[in-house]
Amino acid sequence: MLGFFLRRFGVMVLTAMCLTLIVFSLVNLQPNLEKLAKEQNNMRMTDQQVTIWLQEEGFDRPLLTRYAEWAGNFVTGDLGDSTRFRKPVSEIVGERLYLTGKLMFWVMVVMVPSALLVGVLAGMREGSFQDRSLSTFAIATTATPEYVSGVVFTVIFSSKLVGLQWFSGSASKAMDGITFYNFTLPVMTMAIYGMGYIARMTRASMAEVMTAQYIRTARLKGVSFRSIVVKHALRNALIAPFTVIMLQFPWLLTGVVIVENLFNYKGFGWLLVEAAGNNDIELLLSCSVVAVAVVLITQLISDIGYVYLNPRIRVKS
Repeated sequence: MLGFFLRRFGVMVLTAMCLTLIVFSLVNLQPNLEKLAKEQNNMRMTDQQVTIWLQEEGFDRPLLTRYAEWAGNFVTGDLGDSTRFRKPVSEIVGERLYLTGKLMFWVMVVMVPSALLVGVLAGMREGSFQDRSLSTFAIATTATPEYVSGVVFTVIFSSKLVGLQWFSGSASKAMDGITFYNFTLPVMTMAIYGMGYIARMTRASMAEVMTAQYIRTARLKGVSFRSIVVKHALRNALIAPFTVIMLQFPWLLTGVVIVENLFNYKGFGWLLVEAAGNNDIELLLSCSVVAVAVVLITQLISDIGYVYLNPRIRVKS
């Protein structure tokens, strides 16, 4: 296991270096640098003035030299300053990541148990009306984008058009304090969209387990169907969905872009759009590193957890 962990950690570091180098190269393209120079000084700057400013700021140096300098500063905790917010990038990213973390937590609390329940109920009786109905529901939730379901939920449950107005609180107020009224719609929008993936994987795994030989043996021995599902099939059926559940974390971190902008919840996704829209190079690079780190770490946890959950898997040192 230690050898496996060290190999995966080395691959993670190499992958992170490659991805950050690609992002660094893209955000430092000449048109972006010229736009940055004009935004920081004067939009009517001449080409010669732009060239002089870029030389004074060190943007004329080789790309790899500037990347090595940026990576060294990043490792030491110096993320630079944001040109959009005029504050240290580390402070901004920390604040917005905390807000998105709260949203991700409640989405997972709602999404995972609901998706597992739908998947288990669908897979325990493969081909039945119950299976077809729940599978159709899971596919429908996955096929509906967040910006569609978010607007539909807002019209039905929050606007005066329909008249329900159950959740009249603004999601922007949830940044100061979460309540049932101002946080339900964004949580429900993301949970409904993501639960379809987990439910379908759980259903497929459950249906496969229910046809296993030991399940047939239990039936022949007269074990009740409920005992077969709860004591024998359920544990093995939940091994495969574990990987899908872990993959929801990077999706949630980057998928909140639409939901946070739709509900004006200024978290990490909103920050990523602000950084890209305002050509804030340092902030955009830091957001990219955070996204890459979350993807790599969750994949590592997923692989290690899958090994522990499934005793049939052996990892060679």
